[in-house]
Amino acid sequence: MGRARARDAENPRARLEHGGIAEVAASEFTTGFELVVDGTPQSHVDLDDPTHLHFEYIVRMGAVIDQVGEPGRPLTAVHLGAGALTIPRYVEATRPGSRQQVIELEAPLVQLVREYLPLPRGASIRIRIGDARAGVGKLPAALQGQCDLVVSDVFSGAQTPAHLTSVEFYREVAQLLAPTGILLVNIADGPGLAFARRQVATVSAVFAEVALLADTQVLKGRRFGNLVVAASASPLPTEWLPRILAAGPHPAKIAQGDEVAAFAEGARVVTDADAVASPRPDASLFLR
Repeated sequence: MGRARARDAENPRARLEHGGIAEVAASEFTTGFELVVDGTPQSHVDLDDPTHLHFEYIVRMGAVIDQVGEPGRPLTAVHLGAGALTIPRYVEATRPGSRQQVIELEAPLVQLVREYLPLPRGASIRIRIGDARAGVGKLPAALQGQCDLVVSDVFSGAQTPAHLTSVEFYREVAQLLAPTGILLVNIADGPGLAFARRQVATVSAVFAEVALLADTQVLKGRRFGNLVVAASASPLPTEWLPRILAAGPHPAKIAQGDEVAAFAEGARVVTDADAVASPRPDASLFLR
């Protein structure tokens, strides 16, 4: 998560289909650029160094991706939600030759990113315009059961849409994954973590192996933030993750096994019938 900023009339921007405004702005805190949607920073991209992952939850996703299969081996990946294509760029930089599909609802956002934050030349990254859930069902049949990685990081403004939080949705996503494939989900929640607990219970109803990665204060429910869920039908390659997460940028924890079960204890599995969008963060969260 990031901060709200005063609009700069010189920043390239686009009006989205839902009426909001997306803009590309130079980062005030590090190298590279940020994609900001309605005042909420959505993505950070460093065109000179695609392995520079600025947002903390993206760093944690990258740490998991690094352990998928053999180092440097190309991946087959599907990304739900484009943002500024930070993770697809990272996969291309660290796993040259990877085949990647991206599903994004907002065509104007994709056009803005392509123009002002162009993808690496020769990258095999195909972008499909449409709803993420509907798009999963329209992917080529050859991808079924073949994906090494699926990333679900979809936000409408600052919230994940309800229909992308249910057990039915995760069952559809699971059909894309190879037996050792990994699903990564970005969950945003605040004190109490009621939404996150239901999401972990829901993912656990579909996948045999589930891990939870987050800043320790977020994981304890003391402040609003992002939690990353990693899930697979096979044991997760997490042997080295605790050391990586402890190194920063802020101390983080990985919960597995009994800790995940305890985190989700008593939480009801989300269905299409009772799904709700993720909590809306207070606007002050983005001031820093």
